[in-house]
Amino acid sequence: MEQPQAAELVGRAEQLLEQLEQLPDGPAHETAMETIAALLDLYGEGFERIVAVIAERDTGELAAALVDDELVSHLLLLHGLHPIPLEARLASALDEVRPYLESHGGNVELLGIEQGTVRLRLEGSCSGCPSSTVTLKLAIEEAIHRAAPEVLDIVAEGVEEPAPALLQIEIPASMRNGDGDAWAMAGGLPDLDGEPLLKEIAGEQLVFLRVNGSVYAYRPACPCCHESVAGGALEGTHLTCPACGVHFDVMRAGRCLDWPQYNLEPVPLLVDEAGLVRVALGAAA
Repeated sequence: MEQPQAAELVGRAEQLLEQLEQLPDGPAHETAMETIAALLDLYGEGFERIVAVIAERDTGELAAALVDDELVSHLLLLHGLHPIPLEARLASALDEVRPYLESHGGNVELLGIEQGTVRLRLEGSCSGCPSSTVTLKLAIEEAIHRAAPEVLDIVAEGVEEPAPALLQIEIPASMRNGDGDAWAMAGGLPDLDGEPLLKEIAGEQLVFLRVNGSVYAYRPACPCCHESVAGGALEGTHLTCPACGVHFDVMRAGRCLDWPQYNLEPVPLLVDEAGLVRVALGAAA
Protein backbone atom coordinates (compact mmCIF):
# COMPACT_ATOMS: atom_id res chain seq x y z
CA MET A 1 0.00 0.00 0.00
CA GLU A 2 1.35 3.44 -0.93
CA GLN A 3 2.16 5.79 1.95
CA PRO A 4 -0.30 8.56 0.90
CA GLN A 5 -3.12 6.00 0.81
CA ALA A 6 -2.15 4.70 4.26
CA ALA A 7 -2.14 8.24 5.70
CA GLU A 8 -5.55 8.81 4.13
CA LEU A 9 -6.98 5.70 5.83
CA VAL A 10 -5.55 6.68 9.22
CA GLY A 11 -6.86 10.22 8.87
CA ARG A 12 -10.31 9.01 7.86
CA ALA A 13 -10.53 6.61 10.81
CA GLU A 14 -9.48 9.33 13.27
CA GLN A 15 -12.00 11.75 11.76
CA LEU A 16 -14.84 9.24 12.18
CA LEU A 17 -13.80 8.54 15.77
CA GLU A 18 -13.89 12.25 16.56
CA GLN A 19 -17.37 12.52 15.07
CA LEU A 20 -18.52 9.51 17.08
CA GLU A 21 -17.19 10.98 20.33
CA GLN A 22 -19.23 14.13 19.70
CA LEU A 23 -22.54 12.24 19.47
CA PRO A 24 -24.89 12.66 22.45
CA ASP A 25 -24.74 10.00 25.14
CA GLY A 26 -27.20 7.16 24.80
CA PRO A 27 -27.48 3.42 24.17
CA ALA A 28 -26.39 3.72 20.52
CA HIS A 29 -23.31 5.77 21.44
CA GLU A 30 -22.33 3.39 24.23
CA THR A 31 -22.79 0.33 21.99
CA ALA A 32 -20.67 1.90 19.23
CA MET A 33 -17.85 2.77 21.64
CA GLU A 34 -17.92 -0.71 23.19
CA THR A 35 -17.81 -2.25 19.72
CA ILE A 36 -14.76 -0.19 18.78
CA ALA A 37 -13.04 -1.15 22.05
CA ALA A 38 -13.81 -4.84 21.44
CA LEU A 39 -12.43 -4.65 17.90
CA LEU A 40 -9.27 -2.94 19.14
CA ASP A 41 -8.80 -5.68 21.75
CA LEU A 42 -9.38 -8.35 19.10
CA TYR A 43 -6.96 -6.87 16.58
CA GLY A 44 -4.47 -6.05 19.33
CA GLU A 45 -4.40 -9.67 20.46
CA GLY A 46 -3.93 -10.78 16.85
CA PHE A 47 -1.10 -8.32 16.23
CA GLU A 48 0.58 -9.35 19.48
CA ARG A 49 0.62 -12.99 18.38
CA ILE A 50 1.93 -12.04 14.91
CA VAL A 51 4.74 -9.96 16.40
CA ALA A 52 5.63 -12.79 18.81
CA VAL A 53 5.86 -15.29 15.94
CA ILE A 54 8.01 -12.90 13.89
CA ALA A 55 10.30 -12.25 16.87
CA GLU A 56 10.92 -15.99 17.26
CA ARG A 57 11.81 -16.59 13.62
CA ASP A 58 12.98 -13.31 12.11
CA THR A 59 16.59 -12.10 11.84
CA GLY A 60 15.43 -8.49 11.78
CA GLU A 61 14.76 -7.96 8.09
CA LEU A 62 11.03 -8.73 8.24
CA ALA A 63 10.46 -6.54 11.31
CA ALA A 64 12.30 -3.67 9.62
CA ALA A 65 10.18 -4.06 6.49
CA LEU A 66 6.98 -3.99 8.55
CA VAL A 67 7.83 -0.83 10.47
CA ASP A 68 8.84 0.90 7.24
CA ASP A 69 5.21 0.61 6.16
CA GLU A 70 3.40 3.68 7.53
CA LEU A 71 0.06 1.94 8.11
CA VAL A 72 1.54 -1.15 9.76
CA SER A 73 3.80 1.01 11.92
CA HIS A 74 0.78 3.09 13.00
CA LEU A 75 -1.17 0.00 14.01
CA LEU A 76 1.76 -1.47 15.91
CA LEU A 77 2.18 1.80 17.80
CA LEU A 78 -1.56 1.92 18.52
CA HIS A 79 -1.29 -1.44 20.28
CA GLY A 80 2.07 -0.76 21.94
CA LEU A 81 3.83 -3.40 19.84
CA HIS A 82 6.40 -1.43 17.85
CA PRO A 83 9.52 -3.66 17.68
CA ILE A 84 11.98 -0.75 17.71
CA PRO A 85 12.39 0.92 21.14
CA LEU A 86 11.29 4.54 21.42
CA GLU A 87 14.78 5.81 22.25
CA ALA A 88 16.24 4.14 19.15
CA ARG A 89 13.53 5.68 16.95
CA LEU A 90 14.17 9.11 18.44
CA ALA A 91 17.92 8.78 17.89
CA SER A 92 17.29 7.88 14.24
CA ALA A 93 14.92 10.85 13.82
CA LEU A 94 17.49 13.28 15.22
CA ASP A 95 20.19 11.84 12.94
CA GLU A 96 17.83 12.58 10.05
CA VAL A 97 17.67 16.32 10.81
CA ARG A 98 21.30 16.81 11.86
CA PRO A 99 22.51 17.86 8.38
CA TYR A 100 19.95 20.66 8.39
CA LEU A 101 20.83 21.71 11.95
CA GLU A 102 24.53 21.67 11.09
CA SER A 103 23.82 23.97 8.13
CA HIS A 104 22.65 26.45 10.78
CA GLY A 105 25.78 25.89 12.88
CA GLY A 106 23.92 23.77 15.42
CA ASN A 107 23.30 20.27 16.70
CA VAL A 108 20.85 18.42 18.95
CA GLU A 109 21.30 16.02 21.86
CA LEU A 110 18.66 13.68 23.33
CA LEU A 111 18.65 14.20 27.10
CA GLY A 112 15.90 11.78 28.09
CA ILE A 113 12.30 10.60 27.84
CA GLU A 114 9.79 10.75 30.69
CA GLN A 115 6.04 10.05 30.56
CA GLY A 116 5.66 10.93 26.90
CA THR A 117 7.87 14.04 27.10
CA VAL A 118 11.14 14.16 25.17
CA ARG A 119 13.88 16.43 26.50
CA LEU A 120 16.47 17.78 24.06
CA ARG A 121 19.39 20.17 24.08
CA LEU A 122 19.97 22.35 21.01
CA GLU A 123 23.62 23.26 20.62
CA GLY A 124 25.33 26.08 18.75
CA SER A 125 23.80 28.88 16.72
CA CYS A 126 23.99 30.55 13.36
CA SER A 127 25.17 34.01 14.30
CA GLY A 128 24.70 36.82 11.82
CA CYS A 129 21.62 35.35 10.11
CA PRO A 130 17.88 35.50 10.84
CA SER A 131 17.64 31.78 11.55
CA SER A 132 15.50 31.14 14.64
CA THR A 133 14.47 28.34 16.93
CA VAL A 134 11.15 28.27 15.06
CA THR A 135 12.99 26.84 12.05
CA LEU A 136 14.75 24.21 14.15
CA LYS A 137 11.53 23.49 16.03
CA LEU A 138 9.65 22.63 12.84
CA ALA A 139 12.36 20.30 11.53
CA ILE A 140 12.76 18.49 14.86
CA GLU A 141 9.02 18.20 15.52
CA GLU A 142 8.34 16.73 12.10
CA ALA A 143 11.14 14.15 12.30
CA ILE A 144 10.28 13.06 15.85
CA HIS A 145 6.56 12.81 15.20
CA ARG A 146 7.03 10.66 12.11
CA ALA A 147 9.29 8.28 14.03
CA ALA A 148 7.40 8.37 17.35
CA PRO A 149 3.83 9.73 17.12
CA GLU A 150 3.20 8.59 20.69
CA VAL A 151 5.39 11.45 21.96
CA LEU A 152 3.21 14.07 23.67
CA ASP A 153 5.60 16.99 24.20
CA ILE A 154 9.12 18.08 23.34
CA VAL A 155 11.10 20.30 25.70
CA ALA A 156 14.32 21.71 24.28
CA GLU A 157 16.99 23.79 25.95
CA GLY A 158 17.30 26.57 23.41
CA VAL A 159 20.22 27.71 21.32
CA GLU A 160 19.57 31.36 20.73
CA GLU A 161 22.37 33.67 21.86
CA PRO A 162 23.30 35.45 23.98
CA ALA A 163 21.14 33.87 26.68
CA PRO A 164 19.94 30.30 26.12
CA ALA A 165 16.29 29.90 27.02
CA LEU A 166 14.07 26.95 27.81
CA LEU A 167 11.76 26.43 24.84
CA GLN A 168 8.55 24.42 25.27
CA ILE A 169 7.56 22.83 21.96
CA GLU A 170 3.97 21.65 21.62
CA ILE A 171 3.14 19.31 18.73
CA PRO A 172 -0.01 20.59 16.97
CA ALA A 173 -2.92 18.16 16.58
CA SER A 174 -2.75 18.53 12.81
CA MET A 175 0.85 17.26 12.80
CA ARG A 176 -0.11 14.37 15.10
CA ASN A 177 -2.71 13.30 12.56
CA GLY A 178 -0.25 13.60 9.69
CA ASP A 179 -2.50 15.98 7.72
CA GLY A 180 -0.97 19.34 8.63
CA ASP A 181 -0.14 21.79 5.87
CA ALA A 182 3.11 23.17 7.31
CA TRP A 183 5.23 20.94 5.05
CA ALA A 184 4.89 20.91 1.25
CA MET A 185 6.15 18.10 -0.97
CA ALA A 186 8.94 19.07 -3.36
CA GLY A 187 9.44 15.52 -4.67
CA GLY A 188 12.58 13.62 -5.58
CA LEU A 189 14.23 16.54 -7.45
CA PRO A 190 15.76 14.36 -10.21
CA ASP A 191 17.02 17.50 -12.02
CA LEU A 192 19.15 18.54 -9.05
CA ASP A 193 22.54 17.72 -10.58
CA GLY A 194 24.81 20.18 -8.79
CA GLU A 195 23.52 23.37 -10.39
CA PRO A 196 20.90 25.52 -8.62
CA LEU A 197 17.37 24.35 -9.41
CA LEU A 198 14.52 26.88 -9.35
CA LYS A 199 11.23 25.17 -8.64
CA GLU A 200 7.76 26.35 -7.69
CA ILE A 201 6.40 24.63 -4.56
CA ALA A 202 2.84 25.37 -3.46
CA GLY A 203 2.87 28.63 -5.43
CA GLU A 204 6.26 29.81 -4.12
CA GLN A 205 9.58 29.88 -5.98
CA LEU A 206 12.48 28.17 -4.19
CA VAL A 207 16.09 27.46 -5.14
CA PHE A 208 17.34 23.93 -4.37
CA LEU A 209 21.01 22.96 -4.26
CA ARG A 210 22.84 19.71 -3.56
CA VAL A 211 26.18 20.08 -1.77
CA ASN A 212 28.27 17.15 -0.54
CA GLY A 213 25.24 14.85 -0.87
CA SER A 214 22.89 17.07 1.18
CA VAL A 215 19.98 19.09 -0.23
CA TYR A 216 19.42 22.73 0.74
CA ALA A 217 16.56 25.10 -0.06
CA TYR A 218 16.55 28.91 -0.15
CA ARG A 219 14.22 31.68 -1.21
CA PRO A 220 15.81 33.02 -4.41
CA ALA A 221 16.02 36.76 -3.70
CA CYS A 222 19.57 38.04 -3.25
CA PRO A 223 19.65 40.23 -0.10
CA CYS A 224 22.16 42.59 -1.73
CA CYS A 225 20.59 43.32 -5.13
CA HIS A 226 17.16 41.65 -4.73
CA GLU A 227 17.59 39.74 -8.00
CA SER A 228 17.26 35.95 -8.20
CA VAL A 229 20.32 33.82 -7.46
CA ALA A 230 18.81 30.86 -9.35
CA GLY A 231 21.10 31.26 -12.36
CA GLY A 232 24.26 31.63 -10.30
CA ALA A 233 27.29 29.36 -10.38
CA LEU A 234 27.80 26.85 -7.58
CA GLU A 235 31.46 26.15 -6.81
CA GLY A 236 32.00 23.82 -3.89
CA THR A 237 29.80 25.21 -1.14
CA HIS A 238 29.71 28.76 -2.53
CA LEU A 239 26.90 30.17 -4.68
CA THR A 240 27.52 33.34 -6.69
CA CYS A 241 24.68 35.79 -7.40
CA PRO A 242 24.59 36.22 -11.22
CA ALA A 243 23.40 39.84 -10.91
CA CYS A 244 25.77 41.43 -8.38
CA GLY A 245 28.51 38.81 -8.01
CA VAL A 246 28.40 38.37 -4.22
CA HIS A 247 29.04 34.93 -2.76
CA PHE A 248 26.97 32.88 -0.31
CA ASP A 249 27.92 29.81 1.73
CA VAL A 250 25.20 27.23 1.02
CA MET A 251 26.17 25.03 3.98
CA ARG A 252 26.14 27.91 6.49
CA ALA A 253 22.54 29.10 6.15
CA GLY A 254 23.38 31.18 3.05
CA ARG A 255 25.78 33.54 4.83
CA CYS A 256 27.21 36.20 2.53
CA LEU A 257 30.99 35.91 2.28
CA ASP A 258 31.43 39.46 0.99
CA TRP A 259 29.04 41.30 3.30
CA PRO A 260 28.60 39.34 6.57
CA GLN A 261 25.48 41.30 7.53
CA TYR A 262 23.58 39.69 4.65
CA ASN A 263 22.49 36.12 3.94
CA LEU A 264 20.10 34.21 1.76
CA GLU A 265 16.88 33.10 3.44
CA PRO A 266 17.02 29.33 4.12
CA VAL A 267 13.90 27.18 4.07
CA PRO A 268 13.64 24.12 6.38
CA LEU A 269 13.55 20.82 4.55
CA LEU A 270 13.54 17.12 5.29
CA VAL A 271 14.50 14.22 3.03
CA ASP A 272 12.69 10.96 3.79
CA GLU A 273 13.89 7.37 3.33
CA ALA A 274 12.61 7.33 -0.28
CA GLY A 275 14.63 10.45 -1.15
CA LEU A 276 11.56 12.70 -1.33
CA VAL A 277 12.05 16.30 -0.18
CA ARG A 278 9.55 18.30 1.87
CA VAL A 279 9.87 21.99 2.72
CA ALA A 280 8.31 24.11 5.47
CA LEU A 281 7.06 27.13 3.56
CA GLY A 282 5.32 28.66 6.56
CA ALA A 283 8.50 28.82 8.64
CA ALA A 284 10.45 32.00 9.15
CA ALA A 285 14.01 30.83 8.65
